[in-house]
Amino acid sequence: MGVVQNAIDGLVETFAPERGARRAMARQQMAVIRQTGYSNYGASTTKNSLRGWLYSGGDAKADIEDNLDILRQRSRDAYMGVPLAASAIKTMRTHVVGSGLVPKPQIDSTLLNITPQAAEQLQEQITREFGIWANSANCDAARIDNFYQLQQLAFLSYAMNGDVLALLPMKQRPGWPYSLTVQLIEADRLCNPHFAESTQPRIVQGVELDGSGEAVAYHICNIHPLATSKNAPDGTPVTWQRIPAYGKASGRRNVLHVMTRERVGQVRGVPMLAPVLDAIKSMGRYLDAEQQAALVNALWVVYITKDAPADNVKPGQFVAPQQQIAPDDEKALELGSGTVWDLNPGEKPEAIDPKHPTGNFGNFMDSLTKQIGAALETPAEVLEKSFNSNYSAARGAFNEFWQTVEMQRDWLVDDFCQPIYEEWLAEAVALGRISAPGFFDDPAVRAAYCRCEWSGPAQIQIDPVKEVTAAKMRVENCFSTAEKETAALCGGSYAANIRQRKIEEMQKKEVYGNGEQNQNPGGAQ
Repeated sequence: MGVVQNAIDGLVETFAPERGARRAMARQQMAVIRQTGYSNYGASTTKNSLRGWLYSGGDAKADIEDNLDILRQRSRDAYMGVPLAASAIKTMRTHVVGSGLVPKPQIDSTLLNITPQAAEQLQEQITREFGIWANSANCDAARIDNFYQLQQLAFLSYAMNGDVLALLPMKQRPGWPYSLTVQLIEADRLCNPHFAESTQPRIVQGVELDGSGEAVAYHICNIHPLATSKNAPDGTPVTWQRIPAYGKASGRRNVLHVMTRERVGQVRGVPMLAPVLDAIKSMGRYLDAEQQAALVNALWVVYITKDAPADNVKPGQFVAPQQQIAPDDEKALELGSGTVWDLNPGEKPEAIDPKHPTGNFGNFMDSLTKQIGAALETPAEVLEKSFNSNYSAARGAFNEFWQTVEMQRDWLVDDFCQPIYEEWLAEAVALGRISAPGFFDDPAVRAAYCRCEWSGPAQIQIDPVKEVTAAKMRVENCFSTAEKETAALCGGSYAANIRQRKIEEMQKKEVYGNGEQNQNPGGAQ
């Protein structure tokens, strides 16, 4: 049918061009009428509002990996130079990690066939032993940070760069029982050998993939690719180390790749600020322009016109030398507060009133902050640290933000904290410092010993009285547990609090006696 129709159209266009043009126009109109679904909306090519939309697309590599170098550098630049960008990343870091996510062992006593009392004792032992390793800088391959500080650094690096690597080398240290250490690698160092675009086997941005798309190895440069020198600090040439993702014989994880994916087939992470870099840079430029305009507007400069100007008087010579920007440049015009300018005969000053900051400055910044916050899932009130609305609105904004915090925290635990905890526990059991029968014999038994909950900073209480009252009601009605509410309100442990309260009550009895407790002002009854 189409061939015949085209032939007829060709004959009509040849012998009756005007009629042929009308036929072609009518056919286009019919095609528009017959459009259905997204053809009339987001995929329309005829609507005036969408005709000028330039679009193109590719796979995860073309859209993401090929642009990562620029995205990382711009993200770090924004973090270092635009206040709102720094606030977005640091605010997320503070609420997700805070002073560090702390493990709370939750051993499956049923599967292990041990009593709850025995499980509680083992959990206390694991907690104490883990504290020995985690609170020491010996857990850091660089011997600088403890485990909780490494969490903060890992999250900041992930947020700025899109992802971060954590290697788990074993290093013997004199007088130290554990060999496990954590070595963080910045995202830029994970790159293709010799910075090649394509490699065999397939290596995408330093991640070597097998036929099914599984990451089997990571190629890490010995220096940062953006370093000015082409050689390593000790003078050795640039090299790449291929690190298998898992041990060939043991199956042990050698590399933790901390990232989140937003596309199927994606192997490298995207900086947190990537979707809003354009808006953040515009905000930074506008803020700089307003600050400079306000500064110039605050200067008081007097221009003097006279018939015989003084000899050898150069513009800006009355500006203090320490305030001059270019004292050796004769063409430089220096402005300063209280500056007196000398003009030539016939020259008259023209007053310049920049009228800055503009009256719309605040509204524009607030509007842009809301858009940026929406994209980052961080309400503007949280980004600006400004809670000027009523209790309900402030709590609603923070509750919305807290869902993002919990999601990010769960991801960090799964990708970073829990795998490291399991590697540490395996070494502790192998060394005999923790007794865990069957740990290396059955994956189910090992998982039962490794069960753990991680607690971090508690949600901010906008009205503590209301928050505590609501928590009490949830516990009394069995909607929640005292342990969960304690972690949510204070970030602590209900079991530890009970033990401490028992000690405190015994101390009160020793001081006041059984009949004199009420004399203790403010004491718990």
